[in-house]
Amino acid sequence: MINREGRIKARFESLAEKKLAGLITFITAGDPDQKSSEDILMGLPHAGADLIEIGMPFTDPMADGPAIQLSSKRALASGQNMDKTLKMVEKFRKQDADTPIILMGYYNPIYSYGAERFSVSAANVGVDGLIIVDLPPEEEEELVQPAIKAGIDFVRLTTPTSDKKRLLKLVKTASGFIYHISITGITGTQSAETLDIRNAVGKIREQSNLPIAVGFGIRTPAQAAEIASIADAAVVGSAIVEKIADGIGSPDCVNNVLQYVSEMANGVHTARMN
Repeated sequence: MINREGRIKARFESLAEKKLAGLITFITAGDPDQKSSEDILMGLPHAGADLIEIGMPFTDPMADGPAIQLSSKRALASGQNMDKTLKMVEKFRKQDADTPIILMGYYNPIYSYGAERFSVSAANVGVDGLIIVDLPPEEEEELVQPAIKAGIDFVRLTTPTSDKKRLLKLVKTASGFIYHISITGITGTQSAETLDIRNAVGKIREQSNLPIAVGFGIRTPAQAAEIASIADAAVVGSAIVEKIADGIGSPDCVNNVLQYVSEMANGVHTARMN
């Protein structure tokens, strides 16, 4: 097992000491092209991202809405693959040893790459966690075991339909943090009611001491701040991916995306100051 301090744990502990919630940003590796994607990734920590999710492009991202589906399509068309995604993380680690990186996506590309080979390679380049959206606990052993052995956190997803029995099963072997999907449906299509989120987070806290991040449907600094007042982190994904899509072909694309992230980070980081 690779012995490392645990960047995810350290980051959430640092945020808690400062009485802050965190901003978790999502981008798809290789979207809209390798250079732009790398430039955005490198700029995210300075823009205010506390943790970074990197999407592994896949041909059939069935849990995602149109924005992230199209980002995968663009990335694959630009030649992105698993090796290039891992090399992005390796390059990032040369300039940033502290910001946690979580790879997010579907099991098929990992299965094709080889679960054990993937886990070792991901750990070696500095990946801290995995979120695999289509791999339920009942089917996860062939990936979870090598990932844990390699020292990678396995982040669990909960949803509004996760009852107490299911929650117990999901959080039992979770590590890093819990990612609560605040809506039923695909990414980027709607937003949840604050009371529903508050109740869901409360139920998760009864079952787990891990930090809780909430995502799906966060588009404005005000919405991000609202989530930050309830959960330990707010996840912004589709809205960032849409900013990338809107800027394709523009020399200001990277800067505009990072400026948007800064605005979201300000909303999150000031949420608990009142």
